[in-house]
Amino acid sequence: MSESAAPSGDQRIAKIDLDEETIIWRNADIEQERRIAIFDLIEENTFKPVRATERGALGPYHLRLAVRDGRLLMTIADTDDTVLEELLLGLARFRRPIREYFAICDSYYQAIRKATPGEIETIDMARRGVHNRAAELLLERLEGKVETDFATARRLFTLICVLHIKG
Repeated sequence: MSESAAPSGDQRIAKIDLDEETIIWRNADIEQERRIAIFDLIEENTFKPVRATERGALGPYHLRLAVRDGRLLMTIADTDDTVLEELLLGLARFRRPIREYFAICDSYYQAIRKATPGEIETIDMARRGVHNRAAELLLERLEGKVETDFATARRLFTLICVLHIKG
């Protein structure tokens, strides 16, 4: 694969997969959110797994997200799919932001279909606020484990939400 010939120190996610067994159900709106988050994440991200880097990993990385026993499992591999490390993050602190994000997204999708532009803008501002707070929380939880930026954390939070959809 040509990705393995990437320059040294390419600290980014080159490929991301979601554990399809974790995802019970998703509608067209959520599927669109997933596609956009993955596309945007691959296009531009910063992702440096601290321990793997200390052991000589240079990136880019393949990332697989799954939920196991109520925790987020992040499997970080190189471009040859050799696992470099696995991180488990407790999700208890994310339950409320995930619930709030789903509720505000549902309102947003309904508003797009029938609300005024001003109402849509108000809901979208609230949605961005919830999303931003959750991204900040994710950055805190990744501290000392993965160095990343705010935009990457926002997109990862979107994908964490997708993993929590129960029909």
